[in-house]
Amino acid sequence: MWLNCDLGESFGAWSMGLDNEVMPYIDAANIACGFHAGDPVVIAKTLSLAKLHDLKIGAHPSYPDKEGFGRRSMKLESNELIHCLHYQIAALEGMARTQGLQLDYVKPHGALYNDMMANTESLEVVMKAVSSYSCTLKLMLLATKEQDAHRALAKRYQLQLYFEAFADRLYTDEGMLVSRNKPLAVHSSEKVLEQVACLSKYGHVITENGQKLSMKADTLCVHGDNFEAITEIKRIRDVLSFR
Repeated sequence: MWLNCDLGESFGAWSMGLDNEVMPYIDAANIACGFHAGDPVVIAKTLSLAKLHDLKIGAHPSYPDKEGFGRRSMKLESNELIHCLHYQIAALEGMARTQGLQLDYVKPHGALYNDMMANTESLEVVMKAVSSYSCTLKLMLLATKEQDAHRALAKRYQLQLYFEAFADRLYTDEGMLVSRNKPLAVHSSEKVLEQVACLSKYGHVITENGQKLSMKADTLCVHGDNFEAITEIKRIRDVLSFR
């Protein structure tokens, strides 16, 4: 499994994340496109760093919600959401081209990601947007028990999927992420490593009720928000390399 991380989420004088420090330990950069975070200067800098470390490039679009960091759900008409996605993808893809880079995939951010995983209608709108973009892109979404259904839906749009798992999050028996508002929803460092080992060696996670949930994931999502997280990513990389 390869590692992906949300990056380029600074804006103007406001800084977020340790992009410089995390880049050497990941394989793919999900880069904010300006609607929840990021700006032209930040995008250009993040792309340059990703190029330096030879990373896959992914667009990380959101609802138009910079004030809420894209974490607030919005009821948009289907065409409006498609246009919002195309606008953001085009911004990142165009800036990537100026540096000789090619966009590989799209991973929605925050509330948009949660909405598409909870609602098939929302997921289909996102699939329409990605599949109708002017170049061929993949869509990254959560690996759940519905993977076969998601593949079948994507096939209708001739769309290739990347399925991701979260190293640091507790899962429900249905394969969804336990709400951060609940106790133990975010794993300790030791639990993170246990979950990574289970995923890489056995292809399952242990759910909140102690069940073994089979999970076929292409990639693991990690976070580089602080120096403790960077240390954790190094340890995750070691676990995957040891396998």
